[in-house]
Amino acid sequence: MIEPRDIRLKRLRMRSMRRGIKEMDMILIRYSQARLDALPEAELDVYESLLSENDQDLYQWVSGQAAPPGRFSALIGDIRDTIGNAE
Repeated sequence: MIEPRDIRLKRLRMRSMRRGIKEMDMILIRYSQARLDALPEAELDVYESLLSENDQDLYQWVSGQAAPPGRFSALIGDIRDTIGNAE
């Protein structure tokens, strides 16, 4: 069965704020509140895949300490841009 979009968005927001480290909670919940509604399904798929990654890796990618894998490069750039503009 296909999950309705509104339910998927709620689930992804919940996963965004229930991370392993507080820094990623704060970054991803802000991003999810600002951008998830506008993302097309294909980009939501990438975001959902990103949420399965290790928080330490995610933090390094978002903070620019390490380069993200190619499949996440555009999304990590969008997260940086969105969070940077919100500050």
